[in-house]
Order: sequence, then C-alpha cells, then structure tokens
Amino acid sequence: MSFLDVVETSVYYGKALILERVNVKIHRGEAVGIIGPNGAGKTTLLRAISGVVRCRGQIFFDGKRIDNESPSAIVRAGIVQCPEGRHLFPGLSVRENLEMGAYIRRDRAQIEKDMDEIYRMFPVLKERQRQLAGTLSGGEQQMLAIGRSLMAKPSLLMLDEPSTGLALLVRRTIVDKIWEIRRKDVTILLVEQDAQMAFEIADRVYVFEQGTVALEGPTREVAANRRVRNIYLGIA
Repeated sequence: MSFLDVVETSVYYGKALILERVNVKIHRGEAVGIIGPNGAGKTTLLRAISGVVRCRGQIFFDGKRIDNESPSAIVRAGIVQCPEGRHLFPGLSVRENLEMGAYIRRDRAQIEKDMDEIYRMFPVLKERQRQLAGTLSGGEQQMLAIGRSLMAKPSLLMLDEPSTGLALLVRRTIVDKIWEIRRKDVTILLVEQDAQMAFEIADRVYVFEQGTVALEGPTREVAANRRVRNIYLGIA
C-alpha cells in the first residue's frame, strides 16, 4: 500500500457529481502534481482527503483508513492542507497566524524551534512578525500560509494553487521553498493550474478533467503528451 491511497472515490455537492471514482496514490517522499481546468475537481479531492467533505469510496493514509475521520483527526495523523486563497486570519499578526498552525500541539519548546525554522525559511516573516497578516503583500501572505501549515508538522503537505496571483520572482521563491520542504522528508501533493510549476516540482502528475483522472504518469511523460503540451503549456 502507498503512503496515501485514494480508491474509487466520488464526491457529490447535492446532486452534482464533482469527483467520479477517482484513484490517486502517493508514495512516501514523493511530490505529486494535479493539474486541470477550473471545475475539474482538484480542490474537491484535497477537501475529501482532509475530511472537509464526505465522499464515497475509500482513502487510506499510512495504512489506516481515514475517509470517516474528522478533519482534526486527519490533521493529527499528519495531513495538512494549505488552502487556495491562503485563508489567513487578517486581524492577527504574522506570529499569531503561525501559532494558529500549531493549535493541535502541546510541545511548547519545539513549537518555538519550529517558529525559528519558519523565520529562517522565510526571513521576511520574521521582519513582519508583529504586522497584521491582512497588510502583507500577496507573496508574503502565501509564505505565511505555507509557514502556518508547516507549524502543524505535516508528513503530507497538500498545497492548493500556491502560485495564484504571484509575481514571477515570488513564484520562483515558492518553488524553491517547496523543494526545501521536500528535503525535510515531507511528502507533497500539489494542485496547480500553472502546469509548468507542477512539472518543476512533481515526480508524477495527474491530469483531472470533469471530475475524473484523464491522464497520469511520470512528469516527463505527461509533459511530453501532445494534448497536455497544447492545452496546458500552450505548445503546439
């Protein structure tokens, strides 16, 4: 069994079928990318894994079935989602937002060490630690969202559209930091509309279309697919 196994999983919003019998697997230490157009079900998959939406099918994490667990239990198991749109607490400071990421933890001394590590990874957050999160730039807010997720000590980090709205230079910084996170033995599940970013990071890629997996395979093979090159990379 893989580190994460999503097996024949479907999700309905009311009567609308959003995901249809999706199968996704991730091995420990991998980075896996999910690309596809808006409305393809990419974020819904992350929400199902996080326990935020109910699903039909089975989801296993580290050998344990989790599709009937509560979101808080799933976070405690080691799965943390960094959501699209960041969803920071704008009226709290940078430091307070990071502390919120560690809300399930009680190891105060280690929390402080991890806070220092986040500040080392993102020095601008240390400079702005007393500043309200809502006053940060878009790039700084994305760094804070990732840092807050890391404060929960994930073994599987799910990143939802981390490049959205970012300048090219900031996007490059985020790519570099995701690689740094990988080197800390954190497994990555990356949802991205920017296929090029997903290809830079992922070992394997799934292409979602209309709630199903249209294509999957090693990154080099998926990136070489003529249809993927045409639709997602703009290369004829």
